[in-house]
Amino acid sequence: MAVRVGVLGATGAVGQRLIQLLEPHPEFEIAALTASESSAGKTYGQAAKWRVNSPIPDDIAEMTVTATEPEAVPDDVDLLFSSLPSSVGAEVEPTFCEDGYVVSSNSSNSRMADDVPLVIPEVNAEHLDLLEVQRDERGWDGALVKNPNCSTITFVPTLAALAEFGLETVHVATLQAVSGAGYDGVTSMEIIDNAIPYIGSEEDKLETESRKLLGEFDGASLTHDEVEVAASCNRIPTIDGHLENVWVETEDPLSVEDAKTAMREYPSLDLRSSPDQFIHVFDDPDRPQPRMDRTLGDGMAIAAGGHRESTFGLQYNCLSHNTIRGAAGASVLNGELLLENGYL
Repeated sequence: MAVRVGVLGATGAVGQRLIQLLEPHPEFEIAALTASESSAGKTYGQAAKWRVNSPIPDDIAEMTVTATEPEAVPDDVDLLFSSLPSSVGAEVEPTFCEDGYVVSSNSSNSRMADDVPLVIPEVNAEHLDLLEVQRDERGWDGALVKNPNCSTITFVPTLAALAEFGLETVHVATLQAVSGAGYDGVTSMEIIDNAIPYIGSEEDKLETESRKLLGEFDGASLTHDEVEVAASCNRIPTIDGHLENVWVETEDPLSVEDAKTAMREYPSLDLRSSPDQFIHVFDDPDRPQPRMDRTLGDGMAIAAGGHRESTFGLQYNCLSHNTIRGAAGASVLNGELLLENGYL
């Protein structure tokens, strides 16, 4: 029997992508959709300005949107996917957890909290057991798990593949798609014929979330990795797909071929949304490219290429689909991991 799930913040861009991924999912059944007070009481078709590149499912369009509060969500819903603005998520996600709901959240609030697992399943699935600490400390029957920022998700898997060589210093420059800012986040007059060399708070997320993701959990507490990470973030006029330039210095010698092999052989998982090939490595120096490669593995793969030796160690490029692997798909994958590990 499918697990009954809900989507918090269902009318937004990531909420719509969540619905697109969840509606045909054999393990999950959408049973609740929440949004702001202005949308509550309307059908989803009335409340949402649908912008995803597939038709809105008929049964979803007829569902009634409710307020984003525990009292409005049926008791038999076991898992909630949150795409709330972080300011709203910080306030309401804990109330759902207190009421016994398990929340897989894409929102940025609480990602760096000591007792909140920040998870990319292929990288640090064992961090999910931090939920036991969370429940003990907070007295929750429910639980809260986070997926990282969309730009963090793009380069951290490639770092995990190279961790055996001893990561010391990482520099990353991002070229981020406009969809990462939301539908109304960047105006056409700002971004057409332009690039914006600043994305508020984004650099800090790459620098801190990466160290948490690569850290060690000993069953009681999480120690962040000591790798030094410096980031520069830029918005460019592509619709989807974050492209990133990475420079890595390692303790042990790391050749181009060793790096390519480590990335190609880095394992995927046997979860439904996991791609067959987690990191797709290109030998062509001009790949990956957003328009060409963002949908690899149904948008859930990481692409890497342009590997070369540089003055600052190994240099390469990587890419992911920021609203699928970097947002909605990441939350769904964490939901599958929660189910597999008995947290639902």
